[in-house]
Amino acid sequence: MKRFFSAFLGTFTALVLMVAIVASVISWMAKSSVDVPDDAYLLIDLFDVLPEYDPPGTIQEQLMGEPTETLQQILTNLDKAGIDERIKGVILRVGPEARVGTAAIEEIHGAIARLQKTGKKVYGWTQAVTTRSSLLLAACDEVIALPVAPVLFTGFDIQTTHIKRMLDKLGIIAELHKIKDFKSAAEMLMREDMSEPARENRRWIADENWTMFIKAMQTYRNIPEEKINALMQQGLMSAEEALKNGLVDALMYWSQLEAKLKQAEDEELVKISSIQYADVDPLDLGLQGEKTIVVVHAQGMIQGRKNDVNPIFGTQMGYESVCRELRRARLDKEVAAVVFRIDSGGGSVVASDIMAHEVQITDGIKPVVASMANVAASGGYYIAYRARKIIANTMTITGSIGSIAGKFNLKGLYDTLGITHDHVTKGPNATIFSDHRNFTPEERERFEQYHWSGFNQWLQDVAKYRKMSLEQAEQLAHGRVWTGRQTKENGLIDEIGDLNRAVELAKELAGIPATEQVTIKHYPERKDLLDKILNQDPSATVTTRRMIHKLVKNEINTTLHILTKMPQQAFQNLAYGDLN
Repeated sequence: MKRFFSAFLGTFTALVLMVAIVASVISWMAKSSVDVPDDAYLLIDLFDVLPEYDPPGTIQEQLMGEPTETLQQILTNLDKAGIDERIKGVILRVGPEARVGTAAIEEIHGAIARLQKTGKKVYGWTQAVTTRSSLLLAACDEVIALPVAPVLFTGFDIQTTHIKRMLDKLGIIAELHKIKDFKSAAEMLMREDMSEPARENRRWIADENWTMFIKAMQTYRNIPEEKINALMQQGLMSAEEALKNGLVDALMYWSQLEAKLKQAEDEELVKISSIQYADVDPLDLGLQGEKTIVVVHAQGMIQGRKNDVNPIFGTQMGYESVCRELRRARLDKEVAAVVFRIDSGGGSVVASDIMAHEVQITDGIKPVVASMANVAASGGYYIAYRARKIIANTMTITGSIGSIAGKFNLKGLYDTLGITHDHVTKGPNATIFSDHRNFTPEERERFEQYHWSGFNQWLQDVAKYRKMSLEQAEQLAHGRVWTGRQTKENGLIDEIGDLNRAVELAKELAGIPATEQVTIKHYPERKDLLDKILNQDPSATVTTRRMIHKLVKNEINTTLHILTKMPQQAFQNLAYGDLN
């Protein structure tokens, strides 16, 4: 049986690679001749999770007919569309399963505003009217909904999942130590509900989201807070009621919107997809200068050496991959400054420290500005604060200066399954991290001391680089999670702003006049699978894992959809990402 599965996986991988190579050649040929029609509308589809940047394997997904939209692609395309005379306007088409983080929405709003200053309009079309889609499309010139769109306009709900009872039934004991009360990620394994500090933390995050939402709806849709509360009391409503109450501007099927926007002499609306338009080089549109700013992207769970995709947990950030790109930017004489773009809820302490050290070295040679996307918490904050300046969006989730460490005692599970262990040891503490017993009281005490010692080193480092006392840093730590607005007030970051502002600040620190145009490059650079294979790039093996991850995720979502008989994400109001 083992040989069968090995042969199957080998054959499957070979087929995937072979098809991808053929598709890569076709894609390269198409890319070399991107044709943007005159008076075209840029069509941006949001029907799934929106990653910040190209995850490992994204290009392969595009080749396999499953294009992946990214936040960075949207922002770049909107900026290109603003100066591209061939682009008449933009349409954001949103599906019920679109999941876009609040900070990402802020950045999209900023890019839309820059585009609108050129006189071009942005239309939003949605299949479902929710709190989330309303926020996402608020900045559009006109918001159109499907005539039969489900409408659930409600308040925000932050739910936590706890599996302690399941672990108890399986005979698994989580021997964990957390620093400290607000470091609530461990509560999933250690408690059956939220602790009061965890509830307090989520309460002030919810307050921040409410404030941001109300401000956006008042600014863009001219709907006051009193009316929003009244509409949320009603909650469920028809598309016609959403139109009447100003949540949308019109009700149309997609074909009707196309007919409205198309030129009279055209048979159909002239449009180009965001995926296709991404192949238009910004340099061809004049978005270039003599000096270069490099944006180094770091996203996903911090784990291991290489950027990768875990079939279960998704995108992973590897320290060797990130450090390689930082060194590349640092050693390139044409690069004037670096923007270190972070979207991560944390992970390995060792990997985080290695990357933070590389940021420190780079900043000693040329300025580094850390730009936080949706989340830069725990290890995501660790790799940021040694940059010369830190910028975050108003609703970036950051901070979480704390730590979780320990082990799992699986003896109960082993006993249930009939698995036994035996061993021979030599020397003290050989079995301290054994997975078939708890720590002894002495071991537990020593382990906690060791854990606190490592954390205190980190806290001292934060205080040093953020120019605050150890006592001040501790008041902001112990796992507390903050929004970008809060961290600007408490000193954990320097400024509120998006990626566009981070580039402006990088120019300023590099001594480049604000009016001077620069060339923006993004690392790691996008490569198709053929390039990777021909250059023996080990990241080509990520293809299969990325596809398996997507397959597993889609199958789980489909199963849940069938079991619950509810649209999988249609009424999901808020997506916070990993709070801790």
